[in-house]
Amino acid sequence: RPALGADTILVCDGQLFGKPSDFDAFREMITSLSGRKHSVLSAVAMSNRSNSGVLVSETSVTFRAISDQEILSYWQTGEPKDKAGGYAIQGYGSIFVKEILGSYSGVVGLPIVETCSLLNRFDVPIWQDLQSPLL
Repeated sequence: RPALGADTILVCDGQLFGKPSDFDAFREMITSLSGRKHSVLSAVAMSNRSNSGVLVSETSVTFRAISDQEILSYWQTGEPKDKAGGYAIQGYGSIFVKEILGSYSGVVGLPIVETCSLLNRFDVPIWQDLQSPLL
């Protein structure tokens, strides 16, 4: 059976943003993203004893302007502490998103189209165990 791994990073004006180490790093990240467009890159890799493959999803996300109070309030939710770029689009962080062009699942952190492509390449069945509620 193959092993699968994925990770996400943000890029804004050539600067890379991983997970914030503390509030100051988070505030710097979110302030840099506030009112601006950035790219979210999520890579998914799969490997077994004889093959390996890597695919990358790139999504453009634009934030609205974010106030200092919102930055503090969002940090206090605990949500940004382990998220690339300091936000979770699937959670409270969605309130900052003005526009997204590309893969929502890639921004969440596991790009589904790319993951399914790798699963197919490694002959891992995707639909086999699903049961239709209509049957």
